[in-house]
Amino acid sequence: MSPTEELVRELVDREAIRDLSNRYCDCLYRHDLDGLVTLFTQDAAFVVKDTESEVVTRGRAKLKRMFARLVSDINPQPLIHAQVVELRSADSATGRCYVELRTNTVQLEEAGSGYYEDEYAKIGADWKFASRRLVAIDSAISLRSYKVI
Repeated sequence: MSPTEELVRELVDREAIRDLSNRYCDCLYRHDLDGLVTLFTQDAAFVVKDTESEVVTRGRAKLKRMFARLVSDINPQPLIHAQVVELRSADSATGRCYVELRTNTVQLEEAGSGYYEDEYAKIGADWKFASRRLVAIDSAISLRSYKVI
């Protein structure tokens, strides 16, 4: 592969990964749980961490139940900022982006802030979340909303 072809591939991969976070937000806003879980690999993990504890959900079926509860409990409306992507190989990458979490079901306009630490995997032609870890910096939302019942 020529240097130009390699650069174009890297740019296309970075844009696809950034679009993954945008589609994540869009699916949450529209309550499209089926679309949301397809953004994750089959065995993906979603981790939520605050200063006291951590909740881990693994696999698409459990992710769908967790997101359904989350939408029902707090109706999250995330806003993603300052996304950084590091390509590790042709099918592996990591990244971080900052999030403001808003909701219209809690007595707060802004429900919290934090950042996502992501691991991405390229499955066929598509980039997916292999893991997404939400680190809460300032949050009025209990981790209970993220637990799968």
